[in-house]
Amino acid sequence: MKKLLLTSQGVQPELKDVFLRLLDKPVDQIKVTFVVTAAYGEEPNPKWLEDYREQLRDCGINNIKDLDVAGKNQTELEKIISDKDIIFVNGGNTFYLLKSVRDSGFDKVIKDHINKGKLYLGISAGSYIACPTIEQSNWKHADKNKVGLTDLSALNLVSFLISAHFEEKYRPVIEQAAKSCQYPIIALNDTQAILVVDDKYKLVGKGNQEFFNGFKENYES
Repeated sequence: MKKLLLTSQGVQPELKDVFLRLLDKPVDQIKVTFVVTAAYGEEPNPKWLEDYREQLRDCGINNIKDLDVAGKNQTELEKIISDKDIIFVNGGNTFYLLKSVRDSGFDKVIKDHINKGKLYLGISAGSYIACPTIEQSNWKHADKNKVGLTDLSALNLVSFLISAHFEEKYRPVIEQAAKSCQYPIIALNDTQAILVVDDKYKLVGKGNQEFFNGFKENYES
């Protein structure tokens, strides 16, 4: 069973119950690969990563191992991920993250593990790379493409684009971008996420439905 929780700002209180229901073993047995790469694409030692570790600890999960995929190869990544239950991909610079994911072979490794039922949890950039492309990184306050990435195709784990950190002031920007975008779009505020189980998905969390380009949920509770 494929399971993804694609968030704007991690396991906020509004998403805690949804997250816990996705776990298939007691929280004290859960092991997490905590992917820090996107954050390192913005600054050397981001203090804010601790906020997301704390989210996991608040859920009772303490076995959290950092992973920077940059410079790793598939064999190394497989060894690191093989015994983990959750692949937690943090936010930061989406372009740097996608390039690192491709160069290391992390894209191939995690697809295999997701297909085996491991939970993929994305925050912002970590959610963006699960989409067909990361073109949405050029919308709103755009990420800096410091790595010169020209091919924006991403992991294609879902069939739509996510725009994180939605606020009303960004609506005109997304509406304009949607005109030249071929994919359905969902904009998430910081207390929302998309829950994906196999090929079914729905909006979870608190706030309005901000759907563009014909986005439709297909998941019945």
